[in-house]
Amino acid sequence: MATTQPGISNTGAPTHSRGWVVFWGILLIITGILAILMPEVAALATALTLAWLLIFAGIVEIVHAVQTRQRPGFGWKLASGIVTLLLGLSILLFPIAGIASLALMIGAFIFVGGIFRLLLAFRLRPQKGWGWVLFDALLSIVIGGLIAWGWPASSIAFIGLLTGFWLLFTGIWRIILDGRAPRPVDAS
Repeated sequence: MATTQPGISNTGAPTHSRGWVVFWGILLIITGILAILMPEVAALATALTLAWLLIFAGIVEIVHAVQTRQRPGFGWKLASGIVTLLLGLSILLFPIAGIASLALMIGAFIFVGGIFRLLLAFRLRPQKGWGWVLFDALLSIVIGGLIAWGWPASSIAFIGLLTGFWLLFTGIWRIILDGRAPRPVDAS
């Protein structure tokens, strides 16, 4: 009689742990709701997280550049690492400016994406569903414009709410998809 360890299938592959996925989803939903209720805290947390990620990435890039200094491109690799590190440090030291810059970049990304989707919508025009692409394009252009119009005053609220809604919907889809995943079959 073959027995398996908990969490391991008969093939030796780890099984899906449903409880942890649901727990993680609920935790994300709670965190998302808190971020929506306190967008200032969420915006600051987002900026500081980004700052530390950039600092870590900059250090890794610099170390990699030094370790591969005999290869072509050493100066560019080193410069890239230094710029990444300095960007992270500047966001860490001036988080409000980091939040404002992040909001402006996201707004520009949304706006430019809307322009491209507008062009795409008119290319798809005879096809069924092209109106949804047009709607998405116009909505993106309006949202990008509103971000630019309210910048920098609306930056903290925008980044905080964006983070909150992202966490909320990430938690929701994790729980929903976990409920649809096939359950492991007990082979005993």
